Amino acid sequence: MKYALLFSLLFTWAVGALHANPRRDFATQYRPGRRILVDTRREGDSVRVYLQFPDRNLIRAGFPLHIVAWANYDARRPMWQDTVRQLRRRLRPVDKAARVEFSLPASRLRTSQVLSMAIGPAEDALSGDAAWLELRPEHLARTFILTDSLNQPLMRRYLHAREVFGVSAYGPDQRLTVYRYPLSSVAAAPPMAASSTQGTQSRVLSLQDSAAFRADQLLKLPAGLFLLRVGSSPVRSGLLVEDNQFPELTTADELIAPLIYLTTSQERKKLFDAPDPKKAVDQFWLAVASNSQPIARQLIRTYYGRTMEASQLFSTHKAGWLTDRGLLYLVLGPPESVYREAGTERWVYRADVERSGSFIFRAKPSTFAPDNYELVRRPEYEQLWYAAVEQWRKGRTAQPGR
Repeated sequence: MKYALLFSLLFTWAVGALHANPRRDFATQYRPGRRILVDTRREGDSVRVYLQFPDRNLIRAGFPLHIVAWANYDARRPMWQDTVRQLRRRLRPVDKAARVEFSLPASRLRTSQVLSMAIGPAEDALSGDAAWLELRPEHLARTFILTDSLNQPLMRRYLHAREVFGVSAYGPDQRLTVYRYPLSSVAAAPPMAASSTQGTQSRVLSLQDSAAFRADQLLKLPAGLFLLRVGSSPVRSGLLVEDNQFPELTTADELIAPLIYLTTSQERKKLFDAPDPKKAVDQFWLAVASNSQPIARQLIRTYYGRTMEASQLFSTHKAGWLTDRGLLYLVLGPPESVYREAGTERWVYRADVERSGSFIFRAKPSTFAPDNYELVRRPEYEQLWYAAVEQWRKGRTAQPGR
């Protein structure tokens, strides 16, 4: 088979790469406007990689795409490197964004290996701002990707109910089996909680239904948590389908639900039971803002903007804002620094004295959520957490970045 790339296994590297700082800051991975999206599809003895850059105007013209393989996130030296040149022919515009795809020999790739990819000088691929992908069994074995109604890579694992999508499968067997499971509405517990105070969901979900399709037909699915399988492959890939225009918030219930992190159950019940719940939500934020409409509008934009961004970033087995990382993202904002080691992430906040702190997440992958992380909860987070909630309740978190 002819590969799009010719690999040279390199054990020497430029001086800067040999001394690459293992303490990379991955905070850009949680900035939706800057994060490079990654997807993969197994194609025989190669793996096709799809990269989507958020703004094609930021791509540095004239530079190749650099690919670097690492043993893990905190490795000091790369295992090998390669480049993809003549990118002008490969780049495809996607509104403001741009996508590029290329193939890698599967024989060079291993589970738990980490790839970093960037267009620019070679050192760009060493930065936490590059596209980073920790290879999991699904990345190396899944023979399909999700596509939109125009058969373009979807680059996400969530949909809203009745959204048209497709499955682009490699190989002759185009049988698609879809398994449906119940959705979770369980919100993450506060960071100081010993155990969840909002209820728990069973680790084993009961199958509700299944259906068979052809992989090359356009589909619409109702709300639910799904597993997709093509042919007889044992590999199954998770797909979250939520109601309405997810991740956008379009109903009163969708506006009230994320307030679980800032309000009491009695306050939320009052909002749900109000004659006009949407108006009641507006009044809630206006009261928080001491009747200042400009501050109330900024609070609404900030909080619900973070809710949507959290769902874009962290949706897996449930909506992203319900997850542990979504919890901190909503209340504390995007992390100022993110450090990764094998199986862990550390989020650091330092700009605001009252909210400064460090949070550890441990990888908790599953069939539905291969990129899931759970927060290590500690009693000493209590003061920090309540201080952050109080800033919201007093209308102080009224500007972007707070």
